[in-house]
Amino acid sequence: MDLPIPWPWYVAGATIGLVVTLLQWIGARQFGVSANFRHLCAIAGSRLACFRYDWRRDGRWNLLLAGGLVLGGFVAANWLRSAPPTFAPATLVSWTALGTWPGIFAMVVGGFLVGFGARWAGGCTSGHAISGLSTFQWPSLLAVVGFFAGGLIVTWLVLPWML
Repeated sequence: MDLPIPWPWYVAGATIGLVVTLLQWIGARQFGVSANFRHLCAIAGSRLACFRYDWRRDGRWNLLLAGGLVLGGFVAANWLRSAPPTFAPATLVSWTALGTWPGIFAMVVGGFLVGFGARWAGGCTSGHAISGLSTFQWPSLLAVVGFFAGGLIVTWLVLPWML
């Protein structure tokens, strides 16, 4: 099965811009995915004070977005690909790699650090880079510079050491 030609970058970029504009028009304060864990804890009724808030006001559309991302990933992985994805080394990112020390480090420690960093920075890369920069927020510019610097360090120093 031949895959369709992907959308050009300028169509995808304009679509993201329209989504951000639409979200601001309907009153959504931010665009990103990292706050969904907090929304899920609020739905579950956590006893911690930081999880006692009206998640329906800020989180309903955000949870819908995250659900759509999961559904879209499932559809793409099962019906829209002709070959296995090759974006990550199988020695680090696979079910068999989870039983090795480099695999545990990459998936568990790396996943924790990404989640911790996103909460510490007040949002994820998509939230800061798309929503924060489009509304000229200085903290988002600092966060995006930090995300890119961290990505470059991991790509050029940590990943070759692990492989």
